[in-house]
Order: sequence, then C-alpha cells, then structure tokens
Amino acid sequence: MEVDRRGESEESGDDDTRRKSINGDVDPNQPTATIKEESPVDMDTITLDPEEEDVDLVHCRIGKIEGLEVLQKAKTLSLRQNLIKKIENLESLSSLRELDLYDNQIRKLENLSHLKELEVLDVSFNILRKVENMEELTKLKKLFVVHNKVTAISNLDHLTELEMLELGSNRIRVIENLDALSSLQSLFLGTNKITKLQNLDSLHNLTVLSIQSNRITKIEGLQNLVNLKELYLSHNGIEVIEGLENNKKLTTLDVAANRVKKIENISHLTELQEFWMNDNQVDNWSDLDELKNAKSLETVYLERNPLQKDPQYRRKIMLALPSVRQIDATFIRF
Repeated sequence: MEVDRRGESEESGDDDTRRKSINGDVDPNQPTATIKEESPVDMDTITLDPEEEDVDLVHCRIGKIEGLEVLQKAKTLSLRQNLIKKIENLESLSSLRELDLYDNQIRKLENLSHLKELEVLDVSFNILRKVENMEELTKLKKLFVVHNKVTAISNLDHLTELEMLELGSNRIRVIENLDALSSLQSLFLGTNKITKLQNLDSLHNLTVLSIQSNRITKIEGLQNLVNLKELYLSHNGIEVIEGLENNKKLTTLDVAANRVKKIENISHLTELQEFWMNDNQVDNWSDLDELKNAKSLETVYLERNPLQKDPQYRRKIMLALPSVRQIDATFIRF
C-alpha cells in the first residue's frame, strides 16, 4: 500500500500567527503570515566521530555534503530527511557499504564512482529524472529510487549483482533494459504508468514481482519466472487470470481491485498460501474449487465481490477451503 510520506524539509508558519476573520477568510487588516523554510546548517556545527562505523545524520538540516573526510571507518551513512541538493564530496569514504539519501532535494545521480564497495543505495523521495552514473557500483545489491520523476528504466547494465530494485511511484511506461540483472530477486514497479508485462525473460532468479497500480490489462510474459513466489498485480485493469502455467512456486497471488469475473487457471498453484481477490466481480461459489489443491492456503481476500452479499459468505469459504485461517481482514475463530 502506498504511504504518503511528506518531506520534512519545509515548515509552515505557526497556525497561531495566521490571522483569520470569523468566517475563516483571511482578515485583510492583519499582516499575512509567511511560510518559513528550514535553513540549512553548516557542517562545522555537527560533531563527527572518526571511529564510528554507522553514521546517522538524519534530519539535521544539512544543505551540503562536506567535511566527512574524518569518517574513514564508516560502513553506513544515513543522510535522510535533509536539505541536500547535490551528491558530492564522498570520494574519501571508499569503505562505505550503505548510503541513504532518502528525502532530500537531489536532482541528479552523480559523484558515486569512488564508492566501489557500496551495496545499498537509497535515493527515494528526491527529484531525480534519470537513473545514471552508477557504472562503478558493481557490488550494489539493493537500489531504492522510490517516488522520484524517473521516466525510463535505463543505465543498469553494470549492476549485475543487484538483488533488489525498487522503482515505485515514478513515471515509467515500459519494462525494459533488465536483461543484465540476472541476480535480481525482487522487482518493485508499483504506481507507474506501465501498460504491459514484458521483457522479464532473463530474470530467472526473481522471487518477488510487484507491479501494483499501473495500467496492465493482461497477465503475460511471466513464463520464464519459474522461481517466482510473490506476484502483486492489484489495482490494474486485468479481466482474466491467465498466463501463470510456469509459476508453480507462487505462494502469494494478489489480483485485487481489477475486473476479474472468474477464479480460473490457478488449480496448479499448489503452494499458494495467500490469495488476494477482493474488489473484483466474482459471483460463482464453484470458482473456489480452483483453490482446493492449495493445501497450505491460509489467507483469502474476497470482500467486495458479489459473493460477499451471500449471508453465509464466511461459512461457505470455510467449508470450501478448510485450511484457511483468515478471511479478508478477520481471523477465523475455532
């Protein structure tokens, strides 16, 4: 589920200073309140410990990365929720394994070539339009670029060790340029503008695929993802459950909030543990027979389907699927 996380780089003026008339409109006879922006601090005012391996500089109002040369032993550096506009002056931190720049004002990925040991990079909630300049980060395992303005998946060919790629909440329209990422295990592309499941054939090690809240109308292109365990396709325009013949290891299937009228073509998914089907158009109780081979099925979401209008809704699910322990958001009591 998408979480609204507002940046903390700005503060509004105190509400008490906003003069309003009785009807709620601004009183023209009172001075207009101004919005106060947080001003950046000088790095000289921040004490750094040369012996520290895990450096935490969260929400310190840092405006410029500088003066970090003393952190020769740093393995992780968190600069979350600051006022940083540019990635710079990190050349001396050659031992860094994790760099967290979440929630800043960065417009470009740059000056990272010296961080050859980096394994985790988080640049979520910035103003990036492109993924670029990471050719030297060949040891990177996790890359988070959530909630930026990225329009295309590109410039990732050198990240052959990448295991997790998170590109949710951007402006991506096409799944592409992933062929070199054979080590990828988790791919998150939720809340973009993707219209088709494609170009995933090389991702043989993928176990988690999330493409929620896009514009997909057909389940396809997953035949080579034989190790896939979790598939999240909610909030799209899918009408038929299909194309999962080779995905026999699926333990979680989420097709909630689509346009599906029938539960079908999943009787072979015997390892299924969670099935999310709420907010669709299923109206036939016999459709539950498709789930009877999943002996470990524990969670089923079917609310807001026509089936839910049945007064015996929960009882019928329990009788049809005796292994289930949770129906919608409520656990079954025994």
